[in-house]
Amino acid sequence: MQLWIHWWNVVVLLRPACARARTFMWFVTCIAGFTTRTELLGVSSMIRSLGLHARYYDNLLNNFHSQGIKLDKMTRLWVKLAMKIFLNPVLVNGRIVLVGDGIKIPKQGKKMPGVKRLHQESDSNTKPEYIMGHSLQSVSLLVHAVSSILAIPLASRIHEGIVTTNRDKRTLLDKMILLLEILNIDMPYYFVADAYYANGKTVKGLLKKGNHLIARAKSNSVAYEKPGKRDPRSLGRPKTYGKKVKLKSLFNKQGKFEDMESPVYGEKGVTLTFRVCDLLWKPAGTIVRFVLVNHPTRGKCILMSTDISLSAEQIIYLYGLRFKIEHTFKQSVRIVGVFSYHFWMKDMKPLRRNNGNQYLHKEPKCYREAVHRKLHAYHVFILADSIAQGLLQYLAAVHTKQVWSSFGSWLRTIRPGVPPSEFVVATALRQRFPEFLLVNSESNNLAKFITERQDADRMDIFSNVA
Repeated sequence: MQLWIHWWNVVVLLRPACARARTFMWFVTCIAGFTTRTELLGVSSMIRSLGLHARYYDNLLNNFHSQGIKLDKMTRLWVKLAMKIFLNPVLVNGRIVLVGDGIKIPKQGKKMPGVKRLHQESDSNTKPEYIMGHSLQSVSLLVHAVSSILAIPLASRIHEGIVTTNRDKRTLLDKMILLLEILNIDMPYYFVADAYYANGKTVKGLLKKGNHLIARAKSNSVAYEKPGKRDPRSLGRPKTYGKKVKLKSLFNKQGKFEDMESPVYGEKGVTLTFRVCDLLWKPAGTIVRFVLVNHPTRGKCILMSTDISLSAEQIIYLYGLRFKIEHTFKQSVRIVGVFSYHFWMKDMKPLRRNNGNQYLHKEPKCYREAVHRKLHAYHVFILADSIAQGLLQYLAAVHTKQVWSSFGSWLRTIRPGVPPSEFVVATALRQRFPEFLLVNSESNNLAKFITERQDADRMDIFSNVA
């Protein structure tokens, strides 16, 4: 039961982002439903897991569509809360570390705004090359948890599929910078991303706010040496760039490489070779530190950092943590169901197979408003479920012993020093949920709110609690 008290003491701090107290209570009920459900079947699974009466299905559904939930304000509150409750963020040179990436979620609904034909790049043969679905971009915060590192989901947005006006020329890179600005993080940070984000737009957008990018450079990238000393008798404008350098060709000069014990997270007893080059990079318009890495098993890789004060070891270490957001995506999809929404828009024109972007500039105002209302519902669903996942990670990192004592089930291997997974924490909360309702139905607002709306005919789910 104490786990739920810790859970409530955190989530109650999100109240300012809702216009009314009732809206907030339904929003928290949704988060509790995401935490306790055993299957990922949308809103109906929350009705079953919380034991609510069937007539409250529409209340839950309407809550996701409610304009009383201020999406950007709720996102900023969650970011501030995450940075407060996770006491040990990953810090390098006094900067926190954010990880960003995109994810594509299959959706077959013909009346779901934003669904389009998407291309997937993957080494796995289990993924089709093209799917119909939603394309999202996400940002996570890296924190220490026991002897491990977790990526805490901060925000995700659907950034493709809808074109409101032909004058909107923003790319996915522009929208990622806008998403970072929505987070309103007042601490300086490093933004770690893959090669897609190694672009001038991303670099300039980050440097403008005093932040830095760490990414993998594309294999065909080029840079320039500093221009040589100018002859005072020469005419014309001084050179801005010196000799052109193909970064891939630098691997041929093996004599300039050094050995280092691998700083990559989780690797021990591995030696890699590296070389550091500070070169002018045209997309950024400034000097960038490139680190050429030759790994004995993973091959060659070119990393880049706009902060030239970082050592090669720090750059390799930080980029090695990028996979943590992939692990968070895996838990989001398979355990928590962050992207399991399937809200339809009744009056929407049905999509065709292999449909591209949906252009709204010729549609009537009421139609455009209905599309934006549905997108708002998707984003509120994603944010509520991301908060649920973040709270599971919080309990795993800060209240580890209480989680294991409340687990009440069996695992073949429990590794010391590794925080329990989202599955373990959710199981522990599910075990203690009936007790939390029975004991706190008069003293806790959430317990009272849910108890008053439960279906008495299905209360046998709590009969195992004395």
